[in-house]
Amino acid sequence: MTTQNKTAGKQVAVISVEGTINPTAADYILRGIETARQKNVQALVVKLDTPGGMLKSMKKIVQAFLRDDGLPVVVYVTPEGASAASAGTFITMAANIAAMAPATNIGAASPVTMGGGEIDTVMQKKLFNYSSSFIRSIAKQRGRNIKWAVSAVRSAESVTAEEAVELNIVDFIASDMEDLLAQIDGKTIEGRTLQTKNGSVLNIEPSFAEEFLGFIMQPLVVMILTLVAIWGIMGEISNPGAVIPGIAGAIALILVLYASAALPLNTAGYILIVLAVALFVAEAFTPTFGILITGGAIAMFIGFLMLFNDLPKSMQISWEWLAGAAVLTALFFAFIGVAGLKAQFKKRPMGSEGMVGMKAIVVDSINDKSGRVLVRGEYWTAVSDEPLDVDETVIIEETEGLTVKVKKA
Repeated sequence: MTTQNKTAGKQVAVISVEGTINPTAADYILRGIETARQKNVQALVVKLDTPGGMLKSMKKIVQAFLRDDGLPVVVYVTPEGASAASAGTFITMAANIAAMAPATNIGAASPVTMGGGEIDTVMQKKLFNYSSSFIRSIAKQRGRNIKWAVSAVRSAESVTAEEAVELNIVDFIASDMEDLLAQIDGKTIEGRTLQTKNGSVLNIEPSFAEEFLGFIMQPLVVMILTLVAIWGIMGEISNPGAVIPGIAGAIALILVLYASAALPLNTAGYILIVLAVALFVAEAFTPTFGILITGGAIAMFIGFLMLFNDLPKSMQISWEWLAGAAVLTALFFAFIGVAGLKAQFKKRPMGSEGMVGMKAIVVDSINDKSGRVLVRGEYWTAVSDEPLDVDETVIIEETEGLTVKVKKA
């Protein structure tokens, strides 16, 4: 038992973040921190290679790093040729230990618009002042080069790994993961003396939802989704009733709004689920042979992914269950909900036509020429192909004027 605990204590958790810093990347890192804490590992290593990203997502990550919760966080800019630019600079400097692989760089942290252009006038001044003060506080708390940190924001300064070590921006250069673990071994961080040399590695992989949402936030994918949204909506407007272009355009538009941060994750998820229900209901009144149901199932699945991905780990649901729930809901509407809605809104026959199929009671003996029945509190002249006696229960087969034709029930 003692040996097992000792071995587990030397374990290091590792997550890899490549690409833009966005809400999905932030959720992945926060999940990595939570998992590392639960596993009681020596430290969490974040392998980083990013051109930058969203201010809000970066701030969420930095705040998690700066929180004194007893878990040492190591940011390792890797592999060779990688960079920690823009938001990556803030994240790297916020780590308890910052390291870089050879031939990597860090810096160029000036705020820019989502399109890449410079920000104008008053907003530019506000963002630069905020970013400068934020990175200054990070550098001060971690004991790093405050002057360079501010210049990275104000003047977009960028340096190599060797220069970063000389300027006290990062702690050291590590050639690979083994070298990194050897160099941090023995350091005391967050009240813990690290024992990482020759330790085991626990790789924390992104979940399906994180991979999917991260994929749709890639610039090329956002561009394609934008085109699908435009073409789909215009196609539906120019060809009303085509259905498929409209569904594709609506789903793509919601995903574009989410990917561009115009819609929060939960809001986009709820809108997709509402869209799914609307498509399910529309299937009852539109002869699309399941196209609306299929589109609704896709929208509901993506909406579920967005909603349940951002919950605490104990409340998260695997994508297989979410897919199953979306498919079952679609099947319910296809075979039960659609029929029920059609029945609710179906025009019912009025007057004598509405009596066909109803039961009646014979009040005067009936033959093929005369007789009477009581139905709905009214007396009607009735005829039948067979003799029927008083008090017999009959069913109305058809009506003709004020006469009904009946048969035995």
